[in-house]
Amino acid sequence: MEKAMKITIDSESGFCFGVVFAIQMAEAELDATGTLYCLGDIVHNNMEVERLAKKGLKIINHEQLKNLRDCKVLIRAHGEPPETYQTAIENNIELIDASCPVVLKLQNRVRTSFETVESNNAQVVIYGETGHAEVNGLVGQTNGEAIIITGEHDLNKIDFSRPVYLFSQTTKSTEGFNHIKTIIEQRVKESKGSLETGDFTANDTICRQVSNREPQLERFAVQHDVILFVSGKKSSNGKALFGVCHKVNPNTYFISEPSEIQEDWILNAQSVGICGATSTPMWLMEDVAARLRLIKNPLQSVS
Repeated sequence: MEKAMKITIDSESGFCFGVVFAIQMAEAELDATGTLYCLGDIVHNNMEVERLAKKGLKIINHEQLKNLRDCKVLIRAHGEPPETYQTAIENNIELIDASCPVVLKLQNRVRTSFETVESNNAQVVIYGETGHAEVNGLVGQTNGEAIIITGEHDLNKIDFSRPVYLFSQTTKSTEGFNHIKTIIEQRVKESKGSLETGDFTANDTICRQVSNREPQLERFAVQHDVILFVSGKKSSNGKALFGVCHKVNPNTYFISEPSEIQEDWILNAQSVGICGATSTPMWLMEDVAARLRLIKNPLQSVS
């Protein structure tokens, strides 16, 4: 008789507090009025976006925002640049601001550093994904002048003879940030001949609720034959945490919904772990577990 495959959902995975707060605010308004606009996907998970759309959440972009009047618009956890707030004032739009407090604190730090740029000819550098909503909000604190670095190939954007203030998108990999930090520090030192106080200021602004998941996920991933990592394809955090799992367990597969599971992945697996990004709802991971049961169909346990 074939031994039953054990399925375990990582209890530490799922929405971070910032996403939970944004969704709670959206649902409260939808329950009260049945309609709410949201500036961009409320979370980088298409399944959750579709669930809320059925409740009346309407996703809009910044161009559509300019044409709205006398309504309510949700600002998601990623935050927004100053121009968004100005548009809301001009168009009599009531903003339901669900910006994550961690992101708001980072915006303030970026803005404060930018205010010193003119006095010391410095550069504000952000390690993050170009076009990402959070990064757009951060760049907006610098009148669009911040330099975005996604990897080593972007380092030629920096003038290493000038002071550098380095920040990170809150959902980036700690390992990736430290790697970029080391290279920039070395190049500033090489350019100037030595590294003086004020030449390079590195600010580790990665959210600890995100970074603390990395060692936890490493432990979780090695405990199972196969890992199904559940995340929206747009999620920067999802890409980073998937990499953490795949590094310690090559039998890690990235999926966005249960239908993407391939049977040959779990053919000989006795233990499958299910985990996800800070933008992955627990209900979706539970649906993945249910799909696995349908595929294997023996007696199984879910914990």
